[in-house]
Amino acid sequence: MPKFQKVQMSANNLSATILIRENTLLPSGLVLETEAFLPGWRAVQNLDGRGVANKIEDAKWNFFFLAGAIRTTVIGREGLATFRRAIHRILAKQQARGFNSLEITKVVSRRFLGVPYLSISAHSRHIQEGMYLVPAEDVRVMDTADTAPAPTAAMVFGER
Repeated sequence: MPKFQKVQMSANNLSATILIRENTLLPSGLVLETEAFLPGWRAVQNLDGRGVANKIEDAKWNFFFLAGAIRTTVIGREGLATFRRAIHRILAKQQARGFNSLEITKVVSRRFLGVPYLSISAHSRHIQEGMYLVPAEDVRVMDTADTAPAPTAAMVFGER
């Protein structure tokens, strides 16, 4: 198991971070500078969501942005360890959706009654070649024998 190095990210740079699941299929010729962030996920360096989208779209692929923020709050001082804990929670929530990327859209560090906490908002993103959004887990070959026949109309409106 690889040891994860400390990512040198400033607090100002945490929002707009793009995480890409390891082994995600990318367009040939696309080079993104990344580093290990959490097990199974890599952080894109020197590019925000718009920059990554431009590179992917230049390769004639799509980088989908999904509405509906994923939010979490963790107790702890502002720092990389607290940030990683929060991202780990967000990735656990995002896992069920089956998308291969995540964009951190908002990072807020505050205190309540002297207790520091970090609130993070993120959006699922998805990299794929096709123009219709299909989560990675939903890409499967269907056997025509397993598909049900189209339903037939049992009643037509207006007839008695």
